[in-house]
Amino acid sequence: MPVSSDAETADEAADPEAQQGLPVNELFYSLQGEGKLAGMPSVFVRTSGCNLRCWFCDSYHTSWEPTHAWLDIDAIIDRVTGHDEAEHVVITGGEPLLHQETAELLDRLSAAGFHTTVETNGTIYRDTAIDLASISPKLANSTPTTAKDPRGEGEWADRHENRRVDIDALCQLIETYDFQLKFVVTGCDDMPEINQLVERLRDAAATTIRDSDVLLMPEGATRERLAETRELTAEVAMEHGYQYTPRLHVDLWNDAPET
Repeated sequence: MPVSSDAETADEAADPEAQQGLPVNELFYSLQGEGKLAGMPSVFVRTSGCNLRCWFCDSYHTSWEPTHAWLDIDAIIDRVTGHDEAEHVVITGGEPLLHQETAELLDRLSAAGFHTTVETNGTIYRDTAIDLASISPKLANSTPTTAKDPRGEGEWADRHENRRVDIDALCQLIETYDFQLKFVVTGCDDMPEINQLVERLRDAAATTIRDSDVLLMPEGATRERLAETRELTAEVAMEHGYQYTPRLHVDLWNDAPET
């Protein structure tokens, strides 16, 4: 993969049998580009479909225009185990925890001895085998207003704004799994909201959230955009005592697919 542009989209599959398994947009071997495991060789399973619509989404064809092939769990496991050089698997999206089948996939990957990371927006909790919950709560900077909506419509703005933070789901994820809180930074104005949300979670969650669990990541899906946000994000990370995370895959391969 990635799935070709003429594959079924999320709303088009007419055959119910075709919808068994998971809608997979990409399945590939690369380096983890973000977070505490940046640089780790990993197999990525990118599911399609999302309950949010960040205007800066770097996987447009899993959210705004979802494209995928339907793969059953056996087929996904076969493809993952075909990469015998990798011990880490990253389940990403879209929002992979939308799908009940993701829990089955994670359980089976864990049973097969893989370390699993799930990249999630933190609005959905599932009880499954996750070694690292990479939680990226969405800030107000992500809301697709008419001015920022890639379609220029703004029809998702209210739905996105109302759904983007779920304290109960965030607490369940933080209390259950090893985790990192990864915030996308577009500018200095994001920091009050980040600090406020971190404090809300520290008050609500029955576990410790260290400053080193909070990662700041520059917004940008291209090298050109990262050049505009990288230095600022590093500076505010140092100022607030949080960890800076790169977008290694963008630095290495720009916005190429399967990276």
